Amino acid sequence: MNLGLRGAMVMGIVVGMPVASYFLVFKPQNKAIEAARKEVEHKAGLLAKLREETARNDDLVKANEDIQRSVKTIEARLPSGKELDALVRQVSDLAVSSGLQPPAMKSAKPVPAALYMEQPIEMEVLGNFVGFFTFLAQIEKLPRITRIHDIKITGMAREDVELKAEFTLSIYFQDDRQLAHGGTP
Repeated sequence: MNLGLRGAMVMGIVVGMPVASYFLVFKPQNKAIEAARKEVEHKAGLLAKLREETARNDDLVKANEDIQRSVKTIEARLPSGKELDALVRQVSDLAVSSGLQPPAMKSAKPVPAALYMEQPIEMEVLGNFVGFFTFLAQIEKLPRITRIHDIKITGMAREDVELKAEFTLSIYFQDDRQLAHGGTP
């Protein structure tokens, strides 16, 4: 009988050890392995997204650099408030060199235009059509950004003057306060 009880105990231990090790060791380890596998998959997905974003960031950096070069090119065409007087004199000289009489000019108050300022100048020129056309062509060739609007051309009956043109010449410029803050408001 002792051997029967002892045999049953050995048999219980032999069968109980694998069952106990399954519940106490292998099942918790399988859960930990599965959790680690899910974490690795999640991190691999995040890494793939990060690689996509990094590739896109390189494209965005290049696009930003292109945009900054374009903005600097345009800003180079905008005089500062200090250079505005020289540009007005240059426009007057263009009118005279085109064969027009010295223009009558009247400056209005500068107005904000998008990120920059617009200086409207009401002008009146007298002369012939060819001189006026030459003047407009030379204004168009100026490296600075200008706009002519509200133009009225009237024929004249005098022998030295064929026409009188009244218009507003707008010169776009950077406000000196904007330049002091790095070029943007």
